[in-house]
Amino acid sequence: MSTSRRDFIQASLVAGGGLYLGLLGCSGEEGAPSPDPLRILILGGTGFIGPHQVDYALARGHSVTLFNRGMTNPHLFPGVEKLVGDRNDDLDALVGREWDVVIDNPSMEPSWVRLSTEVLKDSVQQYLFISTLSVFANDGVVGQDENGVLGEYDEAADEVVTGSAYGGKKVLCEKAAEAGFPGRTTVVRPGLITGPGDPTMRFPYWPVRLSRGGEVLVPGEYADPVQWIDARDLAEFAIHLCEQSVYGTFNTCSPPFPMGQMLEEVKGGLSSDATFTWVPEDFLNEQEVLRQLDSLGSTLVRNPDYAGYNQYNVEKAIAAGLTFRPIGVTSKDTVDWYEATPEEERPGGRLLTPEREAEVLAAWHEAQGGQTA
Repeated sequence: MSTSRRDFIQASLVAGGGLYLGLLGCSGEEGAPSPDPLRILILGGTGFIGPHQVDYALARGHSVTLFNRGMTNPHLFPGVEKLVGDRNDDLDALVGREWDVVIDNPSMEPSWVRLSTEVLKDSVQQYLFISTLSVFANDGVVGQDENGVLGEYDEAADEVVTGSAYGGKKVLCEKAAEAGFPGRTTVVRPGLITGPGDPTMRFPYWPVRLSRGGEVLVPGEYADPVQWIDARDLAEFAIHLCEQSVYGTFNTCSPPFPMGQMLEEVKGGLSSDATFTWVPEDFLNEQEVLRQLDSLGSTLVRNPDYAGYNQYNVEKAIAAGLTFRPIGVTSKDTVDWYEATPEEERPGGRLLTPEREAEVLAAWHEAQGGQTA
């Protein structure tokens, strides 16, 4: 990357970071009831995202009904109405009922959306579908807004045309929702979702690692972009859109943010003594740890095919009311959750172990002539 291009990206990211810092505080409304309570049906509701929606909706004074198979975390929300069925072929529990809004969380199959919209189209006003930023056909485009070219998936042939299978199926889900609820559909496209309970550990790796302090191995460069959203901010934005009867499509995550600034704010939120050693991705590739370490995809900015990854335009969502809690709060809450989880139940994934991190740091310092952080 040329110096001028690097400086341009860094300046853009710093501006994005400033925008993010000016939009903190969504969670401050949590205890205030909505002036017009809604009847909300949540499809799913007991996984990672759904419980935050339920908590916030109840705090705002809405009534909530959950519809799912009754298999995931069935102990949650004993005081909430629960309907049992199956998105594949059993929606009988929804027939003859009325709600103001339905929030569709788990759909990855277009057939699920077609079935639910057919059952609910005459008994619900608004259909809010949780989609993904993976819907776009080309991640090489920087700054894509909601009108970016979408991926294509051939459902009959069960194969990808453009983009990814996951994103292509979500595109078909979005279209099915709009076909069933024309003019009454809200599509929320989150990026990387994190916070307490995140089973992927893609973001939690960093606050958990920084909580141990010491020298921290970091991939790439300070200005490399990252984007994410706290699951609680996502939930609150979804409920806000329902309360305001807002329709349309929204890219829903933070503005692009420099990886280095993110880590500094994580460090501050944890009162950590961590220091950062930035290592180029080519060296990390030689050590066969880049994929493990770059859990946020920050170094993809130098790959032309993924230059737009972590640089999506989210201005429309912010204008519609999306705001964010501080990174330090997300980090502290995430570490508290992780440490309170029994060790045998903690998510692990493909993350770098402390022992392997120490080995790579030692190899890097040796390659640099024995210099240390």
